[in-house]
Amino acid sequence: MRIQSATEPGTPGLPNEDHAAAATPASGEGGALVLLDGVTAPPEPVGCRHSVAWFSARLGGALLELLVSRPEMTPASCLAEAVGRTADAHRDTCDLSHQRTPQATVVCARWGAETVEYLVLSDSVLLVEGRDGAVHPVLDTRLDDLRPAARRLPREERAAFVESRRNTPGGFFTAAADPAVAALAVAGTRPRSEVRSLVALSDGLGRWVDTFGFGGWPDLFALLIADGPQAAIDEVRAAEAADPEGAKHPRGKTHDDASVVLAEL
Repeated sequence: MRIQSATEPGTPGLPNEDHAAAATPASGEGGALVLLDGVTAPPEPVGCRHSVAWFSARLGGALLELLVSRPEMTPASCLAEAVGRTADAHRDTCDLSHQRTPQATVVCARWGAETVEYLVLSDSVLLVEGRDGAVHPVLDTRLDDLRPAARRLPREERAAFVESRRNTPGGFFTAAADPAVAALAVAGTRPRSEVRSLVALSDGLGRWVDTFGFGGWPDLFALLIADGPQAAIDEVRAAEAADPEGAKHPRGKTHDDASVVLAEL
């Protein structure tokens, strides 16, 4: 088994709101990975004294610990428990009912002797390489599904339209303060014998595919295997720097936090 990871803030000197980690149990059998992409808070106060980076680290740490120490729990149950623990850590000091209380996208996977379990919530990505070399992306497309409708609106109304559908029925979902969101994640299980590698990545690195169009998910996977996680992040940073205003490649912000965890089983 080999595990590699890399994470880089979008802007040097500002907090990295991604959280990427992996662990193996004391028995040495199996392991787990988590990757969270914190949702950048709006400039106005949202009723929480904690930063998005604090939230991502707290939730990601709790989720990874549960995945490794509680194999009888499903990844969705682990996420629900981790969301509840994190909410309990600041519900006495913060307003967790605000729609933009600190929150994050989630990717996690756990592997043992017999199975590989995984979960994806919102627009971070999990790539699963089969024993035959085929690469299968696991995607939660609900945010992307809203974008065609948003593009039909005047530009100044698009962000508000998407925001109004955050964590609402018919919209898209992120992990915030409600444990019930875990049941809405895209989840699955595969035999361990059918899985060679797993890659979790935040949408800051997903730009390699869906913003800059360097290739498809299998092409990005091949780059990660051949040259390592940092090489892929470097390619995204170079493309961002070459188009700082987003004239050729429109995007919400010039740079974004970029993270990846690669586990070769």
